[in-house]
Amino acid sequence: MTDQRTMTNQQILAVCRSNWEYRGIDDGSVREMLDELSAHLEDAVAAGRTPQDVVGDDVKKFAASWARARAPFARRLLRTAAMVCFVIGWLILARCLVRWTTEWVVSVDDVAFWAVVAAVTVAWELRRGSLGLGRNLAVALVAGLAAMLLSQWLGGDEALFTLPLWAAPVLLLPGLPYAVADARGRRSTAPSVD
Repeated sequence: MTDQRTMTNQQILAVCRSNWEYRGIDDGSVREMLDELSAHLEDAVAAGRTPQDVVGDDVKKFAASWARARAPFARRLLRTAAMVCFVIGWLILARCLVRWTTEWVVSVDDVAFWAVVAAVTVAWELRRGSLGLGRNLAVALVAGLAAMLLSQWLGGDEALFTLPLWAAPVLLLPGLPYAVADARGRRSTAPSVD
């Protein structure tokens, strides 16, 4: 274990990056925070101070406090809820297009599937941090499929209500700004090909 009093700037930045990613800070904000912290650390070294003068004795505690200030729980919860709606909206739209219908008859196993997908997505985003839309969706879909199969086995295939096609765009709208921001963030971090 590295003594925190002798950590280099790169080690401090690595600890902070992993802490912020674990807490679900988006990639763009993590880059900004790392750039800002790197500048502070370099300024401290240039002024003859140690990196610990900037971050204190506990780097993880410093990173956690900065993450809480940068992305409070309420903001992360709002983003996660909007992204869950966004994903569900796309899946409703895809299902209606594949079956060439304007409504979806929702059954018990559908409700179980969507409830588990939403719960896993929200829990993962809020606790572990972002895996990215694709990986997070894959984890949630695996759990949701298991719940759907279990509920179908236990509860049958009884229809509960009908969901019209216009519900898809309504669910897509709240998550659209977040999805666009995530796509732009990934594009700006992609390595350029010369």
